[in-house]
Amino acid sequence: MTDISRRKAIGGIAVGLAAGAAASPAVAQPAAVSEPRKPTPAFSATHQPRPLAFDPATLDGLSEKLIRSHWENNYQGSVKALNMIEGRLASAMTDKDFPAAAYGGLKREELHRTGSVVLHELYFEQFGGAGVGTAQGALRDRLALGFGSFEAWEAEFRRTAMALAGGSGWCILAWNRHTGSLHNYWAWDHTNGPADSAPLLVLDMYEHAFHMDYGSAAAKYVDAFMRNIDWKVAEARFKIALS
Repeated sequence: MTDISRRKAIGGIAVGLAAGAAASPAVAQPAAVSEPRKPTPAFSATHQPRPLAFDPATLDGLSEKLIRSHWENNYQGSVKALNMIEGRLASAMTDKDFPAAAYGGLKREELHRTGSVVLHELYFEQFGGAGVGTAQGALRDRLALGFGSFEAWEAEFRRTAMALAGGSGWCILAWNRHTGSLHNYWAWDHTNGPADSAPLLVLDMYEHAFHMDYGSAAAKYVDAFMRNIDWKVAEARFKIALS
């Protein structure tokens, strides 16, 4: 994915594809928010895993083993799968006899894997480790206006996340451009996404995101997630969404 895709609003995100493990990730510095987009072909099949921008050993309540497994297996598996699907779509485009039903399967998997890559990159980018501070500035103020108080927003965000516990999906705080309002959206899988909305904060509620540390105790995972948010990242996304 391009650098801008983890900073800009991205729309919503089966063939069984294996997710292979990769080498342990290096710690990278976050790219500048204003970095320009580089044009690429529709089916470039050249997506590269984005290194973690934090030290996973510094998180409070989320183990390094969990974060590395999630990054290496689930996220990198989707990057590899997306490249594979794009390669097959590039070939199918020139085959006038390629069956429509099979092409539809590729297109659905393209949507699914694109959503997985984008949401995972947004997810890992927003971790800052213990003691990174609380929400401040325009985003906090807007959440308080929209939900009555920041605390009311947080309670609704947690409730939305727990509505996905035991299943799969993402809890997404997003700025809806169409309505001009903030919402906590319930997304059953990588293909679900609120129309014309910019993700500001994303919480992975698939069991692979927490089972290694917490088993089925999803509420404890949500607690740990909230403690480790780098709110400066969410605030920067909000500013971009409003621009």
